[in-house]
Amino acid sequence: MARDDYYEILGVSREASEDEIKRAFRRLARQHHPDVNKEPGSEERFKKINEAYHVLSDPKKRSQYDRFGSSGGPGAGPGFDFEDLFEGGFGGFGGLGDVFETFFGRGGGPSGRRGPERGDDLRYDLTIPLHVAATGEEREIKIDHFITCEACLGSGASPGTSPEKCRECKGTGQVTRVQRTMLGAFTQIAACPSCRGTGETISSPCGKCRGTGRIRKTQTIKVRIPAGVESGHRLRVQGAGDAAMRGGTPGDLYIFVKILPHESFERDGSNLHYRKKISIVQAALGAEVKVPTITGTATLKIPPGTQPGTMFRMRGKGMPRLGGMGTGDEYVTVEVEIPTRLSREQSDILKKFGSSRGEKK
Repeated sequence: MARDDYYEILGVSREASEDEIKRAFRRLARQHHPDVNKEPGSEERFKKINEAYHVLSDPKKRSQYDRFGSSGGPGAGPGFDFEDLFEGGFGGFGGLGDVFETFFGRGGGPSGRRGPERGDDLRYDLTIPLHVAATGEEREIKIDHFITCEACLGSGASPGTSPEKCRECKGTGQVTRVQRTMLGAFTQIAACPSCRGTGETISSPCGKCRGTGRIRKTQTIKVRIPAGVESGHRLRVQGAGDAAMRGGTPGDLYIFVKILPHESFERDGSNLHYRKKISIVQAALGAEVKVPTITGTATLKIPPGTQPGTMFRMRGKGMPRLGGMGTGDEYVTVEVEIPTRLSREQSDILKKFGSSRGEKK
C-alpha cells in the first residue's frame, strides 16, 4: 500500500526549513480542525496533517523518513518505531541515527545552528455594518500582543551588554558526542543543551523582558477595510502578530471580517435585494418612486399594470466587487398594498371600476 507523502500533505518542499513546516502546519490546522471545519472528512484530514507535522518537525524522525519513506525505518508500520530496537540497548551506543551517521556521514540530528524562531500569528474578529463593507474605511483596533523589548531591542541582554558566544558549542549551536562500543566509535550530533541550538548565551539578561527579548503590550493598529469585503474574508497585517523571542521575525495579524445583517437589504454576493411597498393606484397607473440604495437613494419607474411580486433591476446600485472589479445590481421587488379601509367615495369608484369590467359584487 502506498504511504502518504508528508511533505505533500503539508504543502512544503523536501528542503523546507523547520520554520516553514511550522507555519504550514498552523495554517492547515486552523483550516481543517474539526471544531472549525464541519465538512465531511475534515477530521481525517486533520489527523493526517497532525501526523505529518509530528514526523517532519522532529529532526530525527524527519531524517529517517527521508531515508526510508517512514519515520519508523524500512518496513515499519504505523505505531512501530524501528529505532526502538537500538535505543540504548545495543552495546551502549545511541539510536539508529548514530549508526547511519557513522556509515553514511550524516545523522538525524540538527544540521547546524538554529536561527531565532518566528513569532506567532494572531487572529482578530472584526464586525462591521453593511454600509462600511460597501464604501470601505480605515479603522483602528486594539490588540494585546508581544512586541520587541524596547530596553534591549530584542537581544534579551541587559542594556550595554550583548549575547555571548556559547562556550560549550563555541557558537555552532550543536554538540558532538563520541560513544565507544564493541563495534567501534559512534558519533552523535545534538542541539547544544546550554544555548538550545542558538549558539549564544546571555550572562546578564534584560531586566524588563527577563532575557526573552519581548514584552506584552496593548497597541492600536490601523486597518484598511476594502470596499466589497464579505463575511468570512480574511485581512492580513504583516508583522502585527507576536514578536519573536530574541530577534526573530514577528508573526502576522489576521483579521476575520463579519458583516452585520441590514434592516432593509439582503446581500447576495455583489447584489442587493430590497422590497418596496407601493399603492394599488401606483401599481395600476404607474409611477416614479424613491428607492433607498446602499449609498443613498434612486428613482425607480413603475410601469402601469405592475403586478404584485414583480422584480425590477437597478444596474450598478449594488455592492462594489472586491478589488475594483465593477459593481453589482440592486433588485427591487414590489409589494402592492391593499387598503383595509375605504371612504364611501373610494368604494363607489372601485365599484364602478368593477362594474365596467363585468365583475359582480
